[in-house]
Parts: sequence; C-alpha cells; structure tokens
Amino acid sequence: MTSKTALVLAYFFLIFGCGMQGASQHNHIGEESETLGETTMERKVIKSEKEWKQELTPEQFQVLRKHGTERAFTGIYDDHYKNGVYLCAGCGTPLFSSETKYDHGTGWPSFTAAVDESHISTHSDSSQFMHRIEVRCSVCEGHLGHVFDDGPAPTHKHFCINSAALDFKSEEATHVSSTQTSQDSTPEITDSEEAKAVANPTEEVAVFAAGCFWGVENKFRQVKGVRSTRVGYTGGQTPNPTYGQVCSDKTGHAEAVEIRFDPNLVGYGDLVTLFFELHDPTQLNRQGPDFGSQYRSAIFYLNEEQKNEALRIRAELVQSDRYQKPISTLIVPASEFYQAEEYHQQYYDKLTKK
Repeated sequence: MTSKTALVLAYFFLIFGCGMQGASQHNHIGEESETLGETTMERKVIKSEKEWKQELTPEQFQVLRKHGTERAFTGIYDDHYKNGVYLCAGCGTPLFSSETKYDHGTGWPSFTAAVDESHISTHSDSSQFMHRIEVRCSVCEGHLGHVFDDGPAPTHKHFCINSAALDFKSEEATHVSSTQTSQDSTPEITDSEEAKAVANPTEEVAVFAAGCFWGVENKFRQVKGVRSTRVGYTGGQTPNPTYGQVCSDKTGHAEAVEIRFDPNLVGYGDLVTLFFELHDPTQLNRQGPDFGSQYRSAIFYLNEEQKNEALRIRAELVQSDRYQKPISTLIVPASEFYQAEEYHQQYYDKLTKK
C-alpha cells in the first residue's frame, strides 16, 4: 500500500469511525485473534434480510445479498477514475483504492488489488455452469463480484466488481473534512503561555465520550497542551469489559477517551468546546453509522469545577440555537475507566504506518 493510499484510508477511519468494523444492536461480534504480536480483528456485521432490504436500494440488495450481477457498462463506477477509496455499500468497509483501478474492458469496475486483504474473502463459485472465484466483503459477507488471473502486473489479478456493491469516498472530501476540523478547533498557544507551562508543570485529567474513540482520540492528541491520551470504556456496570462485550451494548459502558493535559497550555473549557465540535451532540446513542449506548455523547466530570464548566458550555450552545435538535450530551460523574485493548490505542497512528 502506498503512503498516499494509507493517508486516504486513515482519513476515512477518522470520519466514519468504528461502524465499519464495530457492532451494535443488530451487528454481532465475530472473533478476535492475535498473531506474531499483531492484532487481527475479525468483525462481522450480521443483519436480517428485512433489515438489509430497508437499508439498501433494490439494486444493491440484489447484488450484495442475492449474489446478483449488474449489466455490463451500466454501473456508475465503471468509467470512474477520481482519487479516493471504494467502500462496501453494505457496511462501509474500505475495499479498493483508485490507485489500483484500471479499465479491463469488461464493463465492470476492475482493480488489481484490495486495500487490505483482510477486508475481502474469496469463495468457490460453480454457478453459471463454470468455476469462478467469488469475492465478498469479509465484514458483512456482501457479494462484490469475482476475481480472475488475467489482470496486469504486478499482481496479475483482475477484481471484477459490481458498481452496486460499492460506495466511493473522494480523497479531496476526506482530506478537507479531516483537516478542517483540526485547523478550526485547536486552541492557539502563545509563547508566554508555553513558558509559563514549563515553569509550572502540572497535569489534569478529562474524560469524554463522542462516538467511536479512534478518531476522537486522534483529534485531542493534536491539541497543544495535551500530554497523553488513552481510549477505554467507562460509565458501565461490568468489571474489566472487553471490546466485544462493550459492542454488545449490554455492559452500559461508553467508548471514551481519557485525556491528560497541562492546564497552563489548554483549559478544560477549551477541551469541552472541542469535544462538542468533534461530533454531533444531538444524536442519541449513536454517531454516524455507529449506534448503541456505547456510542453516546457524554462528559464524565472529575470534580465540581469540571461539572460547572461543562454545564455552562452546554447551556451556551443550547441558547445559541446552533443545533436544530436538542443536545443529548450527558454530563455525569466519572466512574472507573477501563483501558481498551492495545490495538485500539492511537489507532490512527497505527493505521498510517501500515
């Protein structure tokens, strides 16, 4: 994978969060395994036929769930060559990069390689009175198309994929959306404030829940004055929960980020303000494609000062009419914080290094 492709994928994960690999009320968790020090996450999105019909267009349902094939030269991505990433139309998992797309002349989108081999699975297909290798999304098991050995070098693979099985996220859109939030939300630190922080070192802790903790942690790590972060689970009743247990939406925990920061460089109020800007606080028990109480919007205060500051900022936002719907953010006392599994820590950094 090239650095350019890795960057695009990293932006995508930040924007859309854990939904493509996570689980919720209708998404059941598969197994997790670790090999040779690296973590392989095997997530499965399992829904009923009725649910798939409600979420997909008739054409998408016919291709993804009924293993259908669209007519050649009719798909929207056949003659499509913008820079970006092609995603599974069923669950949003990144599948193919524009860098590996080419015109095979068959009338369907063609690729030489997947962005990550773990995102696809292959299966023997003896239908249509011939033997072929079927390609599916490994997360939701949606039918994508077939793979052949008549592609160009260096892989010589020809992934022949239905447009109806794909969505597309442009490189420009992901870059603007990701960088704009960072540039607009990070507080400015003056030289005098930095000098004061060096002379009077101190540390405070803040805990926020704003949906999938991968992207939330990354954004807070970019703030000057934040010394360290860790992601984990808090606000629930099950001791030492695992990611799978939390994703079942039965432990009561929220995916959260614990932030250790220097108040001489960044105030707690600045972090609360950034917290509200990083997500949609009007969504109840969900963020984007992720849904369940584990993705709730919440501020876990550690003292009365933090509580009052959070209440003040939330009240100001309510009065500002910035949001058309009521703010659902909870402001509750902090409870025990359980650190998440190692592969979740600084997930964005690990993604860009692949």
